Amino acid sequence: MPAARLTCAAAFWIAATIAVPAADVPNLVGTWTGTTDSVSVKFGMRTRERTVHITEQTDRRFRGYFDYEAGRKDFFGIVFPDNTSFAWVSITSKGDVQGRILAADHIAACYVEAGPEATAGCSDLTRGSPKP
Repeated sequence: MPAARLTCAAAFWIAATIAVPAADVPNLVGTWTGTTDSVSVKFGMRTRERTVHITEQTDRRFRGYFDYEAGRKDFFGIVFPDNTSFAWVSITSKGDVQGRILAADHIAACYVEAGPEATAGCSDLTRGSPKP
């Protein structure tokens, strides 16, 4: 029995330490455009155009910005190890974005914020400019 536990522990350690090569991580750099459908306490239901700029990426880590009614919002994020999911945050936001890579040039990104100004919305975005 102890040998079986040791073998399982060793197998788990080996699997956990195998890194996905950087070449396998999807490249998100580019200009992404589309629409956002949202609902909020402040604005009700609305649809608007959205442009997101992902300006740099190193392995799973990326950063970028988008413009909105109140100005520019900078964010930084991470691609999850499944190479399909991602998340980003901003120091000025009360919520976060969770997203999915649907195809090489197609993503969906959803924002959820709780509290007095509760908001939920999703953007369907396609990459319009070439990847560097």
